[in-house]
Amino acid sequence: MTNIVISGACGKMGRVIADICASRDNVKVIAGVDLFGQSYSDFPIVKSFGELSEKPDVIIDFSNPSALDDLLGFCKNENVPVVIATTGYSKEQIEKINEAATVIPVFFTFNLSLGINLLAQLAKKAVSVLGGQFDIEIIEKHHNQKIDAPSGTAIMLANAINEEAGDKYELVYDRHSVRAKRKQNEIGMHAIRGGTIVGEHEILFAGRDEVISLKHEAHSKSVFAAGSVNAAIFLSKKGAGMYDMSDMLADA
Repeated sequence: MTNIVISGACGKMGRVIADICASRDNVKVIAGVDLFGQSYSDFPIVKSFGELSEKPDVIIDFSNPSALDDLLGFCKNENVPVVIATTGYSKEQIEKINEAATVIPVFFTFNLSLGINLLAQLAKKAVSVLGGQFDIEIIEKHHNQKIDAPSGTAIMLANAINEEAGDKYELVYDRHSVRAKRKQNEIGMHAIRGGTIVGEHEILFAGRDEVISLKHEAHSKSVFAAGSVNAAIFLSKKGAGMYDMSDMLADA
């Protein structure tokens, strides 16, 4: 049995994680942490990590970037593994996450969906085949309540492509202010916000007289929540280090 604490327990994702854990017999949510929340299930919800009455096997974090320092401080002090699924971190905050991974197990990814991680692998294969003959554009769509843009997943996909291509691409987020032709070494990043779109990511490879499109659609937040629970079980058995979906899939 893996005992889990949910950070951001009263948010949409936190509630979905709680529901998934309740349906499984190999995990148990022993508490939640949420600054503004109240208990809605059979586990207590506290406002800070210091109020936890029991040490968990692992923490799943779907909260807010502003909570990172308290989260990492508690996990390092108590030697608790952490699955970080929050997005919108600054470069400095990502450095703190990497530093924490030198002393505790950290699972950090911009997207916990199996399908998205397959999309990243397919995109890398496309780059290796197409070389520099095709222009690359990434389009992501999310609901109108999402704060960060472009999404962390879109950046993850761009980074995967760039890694395969030897870091030759520049990410371009805005073209309207520059009257110039598109450069060959660009990856265009486009964010769309509207309605209740859970998440859509499309990679376009536009060549001469042909276009290849790789696309993933998430129809429910449960795909991310289920991934985080699987990651928590995986991470609870690991030593200090940085882990992601590729590690979990290789370990399956």
